[in-house]
Amino acid sequence: MSKIPLTMLGAEQLRVELHRLKTVDRPRVINAIAEARAHGDLKENAEYHAAKEQQSFIEGRIADIESQLSQAQIIDVTTLNPNGKIVFGATVDLVEEESGDEVTYQVVGDLEADIKQRKISISSPIARALIGKSVGDVATVQAPAGARNYEVIDVRYV
Repeated sequence: MSKIPLTMLGAEQLRVELHRLKTVDRPRVINAIAEARAHGDLKENAEYHAAKEQQSFIEGRIADIESQLSQAQIIDVTTLNPNGKIVFGATVDLVEEESGDEVTYQVVGDLEADIKQRKISISSPIARALIGKSVGDVATVQAPAGARNYEVIDVRYV
């Protein structure tokens, strides 16, 4: 079984979600099931069926998070010493050479990737092009609209 890379922050977010699911959401849905049962006939009890469906979702998510955490290789980015190279967990400032647009990304594991938060998966084309680059290097990314060149402006390990 291979390990899944995860930043310290990503692991902490999963632990917080797991704690909430176990201590808040699970007890709430158990109470909702008990209350719905008290209403009588379960065959036509929409509240009961909705609560059971929600319970199934919660239990599945708990199992999923526990599995992810057990397979995770948690990496503390602040302890890395990659000599200015882009590695897993690095936060990079880039400028797209053609348009001059600046963008900042953090290279994270597949479980943490969220483009809205500017977190890109280590397996994404842009991250693969950036790995190993340093400040001043240019990475060529094969995008659907064609090749795009990004110059590395800064690399941080936060």
